[in-house]
Amino acid sequence: MTEDMAGVPYDQGSQWYDGEAGPLVRPYAMTGGRTKPGPTGVRFDLIALVTLAVGAPGAGDDTALGPEHRALIELCRTETQSVAELSAGADLPVGVVRVLLGDLLELGCVTVSRPVPPAQLPDERILREVIEGLRAL
Repeated sequence: MTEDMAGVPYDQGSQWYDGEAGPLVRPYAMTGGRTKPGPTGVRFDLIALVTLAVGAPGAGDDTALGPEHRALIELCRTETQSVAELSAGADLPVGVVRVLLGDLLELGCVTVSRPVPPAQLPDERILREVIEGLRAL
């Protein structure tokens, strides 16, 4: 028996182990068959920013969380990350990450915010005038 990254044992000779990919778990098994985040009403766009909430459990603190939930918490522990970055860092499909983030949001483990829309960013002309003004000092 061998253990995966989350410490879960698996048998390398089983049908759920691929020599190149490692242990295989179907995405629907990770989400309990769910395909959409819970009733939070939050959209997890690829660029939505996920931050670890103050007082969130550590990787091994909450037994109610699965290994994938804990992996996402650990990825957010170091810095705020986008949904796309979390998907890549956890090596999980984006759809699975969205469902898992919905769980973490409902438990109060993470917060989600949107980056500033391009229409609300300062005009490039104004920024150039500020730079020129600073250079003139």
